[in-house]
Amino acid sequence: MDWYLKVLKEHYADFEGRARRTEFWMYALINFIIAIVIAFIGNMINFTWISTIYSLAVLVPSIAVTVRRLHDIGKSGWWWLIIFVPIVGLIVLLVFAIMDSQSGSNQYGANPKGA
Repeated sequence: MDWYLKVLKEHYADFEGRARRTEFWMYALINFIIAIVIAFIGNMINFTWISTIYSLAVLVPSIAVTVRRLHDIGKSGWWWLIIFVPIVGLIVLLVFAIMDSQSGSNQYGANPKGA
């Protein structure tokens, strides 16, 4: 939960720097669980808009953590736009998210593993 809160509180719209795999995947996991719970509760109380409101609230930090994850492997944040290529884009972005950090410093900052 700390990784999720760190992304929301400290890096809400931070598109600079690097994000480790742990930060990215823990944020993604907790975000997914919260989205499922909110959708379930929204359906139970007949207020399905709550899921849309939550999705819009976490849209910017989700993009930001993805961009910082791309920076961690030495890719430009613009690679995030590959998600709009049907099927292949999702697979490429998934492979990028799984890749290990670029060792040492790169043009986006110091390796967060060493910090």
